[in-house]
Amino acid sequence: MLFTKVMTADEAVAMIRDRDAIAVCGCENLLLPDRVLRALEERFLSTGRPRHLTEYHAVIYGMGPGLGLEHLAHDGLVARSIGSGFSYLKTSCMSQMLRDGKIEAYVAPMGTVYQIFQNVAAGHKYTLTQVGLNTFVDPRIEGGCMNSVSPNTFAEVVEFKGEQYLCYRNPSIDIAIIRGTTADEYGNVSLEEEPVTLGVLSLAMAARASGGKVIVQVKRLAKAASLQPQSVVVPGIMIDAIVIDEEQPYSGGQKMNPVLTGDVRMPLSQVEPLPLSMEKVILRRAAKEIGPAPKTVNLGVGMPIGVPRIIMEEGLFEGMTFFPEHGSLGGVPGDRAIFGTNINPEAIIDPTNVFGYFRGGGLDISFLGCGQLDRHGNVNVSKFSGIVPGCGGFIDIAHRTKILVFCGTFTSGGLATSIKNGQLSIEKEGRFRKIVPEVEQITLSGKNAVQQQQRVIYITERCVFELAQSGIVLTEVAPGVDLKKHITSLIDFPIEVSPRLKTMDKELFV
Repeated sequence: MLFTKVMTADEAVAMIRDRDAIAVCGCENLLLPDRVLRALEERFLSTGRPRHLTEYHAVIYGMGPGLGLEHLAHDGLVARSIGSGFSYLKTSCMSQMLRDGKIEAYVAPMGTVYQIFQNVAAGHKYTLTQVGLNTFVDPRIEGGCMNSVSPNTFAEVVEFKGEQYLCYRNPSIDIAIIRGTTADEYGNVSLEEEPVTLGVLSLAMAARASGGKVIVQVKRLAKAASLQPQSVVVPGIMIDAIVIDEEQPYSGGQKMNPVLTGDVRMPLSQVEPLPLSMEKVILRRAAKEIGPAPKTVNLGVGMPIGVPRIIMEEGLFEGMTFFPEHGSLGGVPGDRAIFGTNINPEAIIDPTNVFGYFRGGGLDISFLGCGQLDRHGNVNVSKFSGIVPGCGGFIDIAHRTKILVFCGTFTSGGLATSIKNGQLSIEKEGRFRKIVPEVEQITLSGKNAVQQQQRVIYITERCVFELAQSGIVLTEVAPGVDLKKHITSLIDFPIEVSPRLKTMDKELFV
């Protein structure tokens, strides 16, 4: 009877019924149960079933054509999709369905989605959190609705003992689809080849507490009770179907995987310095915010990924602990293709615990991207130029971090600059202004940051702004940049200029 849980992917997805709620693990192409998802797609295309699913994800899974969430991008298969974000790729069929209003779509902060899974597992009816108040997930603003066909009913604001909270009604999870490395004949699952765990235990527990089922995709089957007990992440009592995919790709790629799991230590001397450019100027200025004291540091997606290379190049690494929200702690964060992992990690922690630490103020400084900035200090990274990536862990990270450093160019869409003799030259202005009177969507609330007395700084290649009670204040200008021509004339609202306006350090430009 030991092998009753082992089945083909086709047999496993046959358990999914019309209108089921499914929860899926994965972070882009890390820990991606793609064989099971492909079987679900194939079943729908051949039989028309299942239909009208509700799909939950803490992190966007699959990035690229025919991967992850893209398998579900067929009319009628999914009625509603709920997660911390969606693909930023303009080629994404699922994001196009969202834009076309073919599905209801909602976004909640990544840590909140994990919190919901944990509360479902514990049998709680509601999830209360202050993370996301006064941002676009607040129902008084947009309620996390990502298109016009999504009713603003996903969250509500409630008051308890004089304080406001966002309140989410917890769902039932009918099917959890997760991934591991090895399952034994009892169904116990280990993740020894995975650089992250992505809350797979919470997903499994949420499904079981809901009376649902758990499908796990693994690379291999081991003899019963042969796994080291401490290596078991999801116990067999929670598993209903084991799908073996011997061709399951390595998270992070076969070459990088061992240095992301900690099996091999890579010499950091192999990391090449960045060439001098406007991006390097921004990152150099950002790194100056770290200071001499030991720091726990988080990096957002986009330009901030380059911060560790600056830190290593300039000898600032001592005392630094990088802590991405996906749980890889220590070492050096990987590049964009393996975002959320660390090279040479010291520990790998489940993100359900990571976000609890972040909510408690465990981060000293976070370097984040900036799609739009407005006069109030609000930042938008979740919806612009027809792209709807959502917030990911951004709102959770910004919630209590002591210092927030936003990195981005002053304009975008064709901006061209050159650097010579320690000065910046704007050769061609970008088509799109990123500093606007009102952001398209509030991902960071400047009001919240001021109330919590966070230090917030916005760094571009030509100038630096800081957040004050009155809104954003211009505090630094790059050498070679004309204040009126290159800055104030390109901002469609009166900008406050600090009486102590400084020139950015020329060493940043050499």
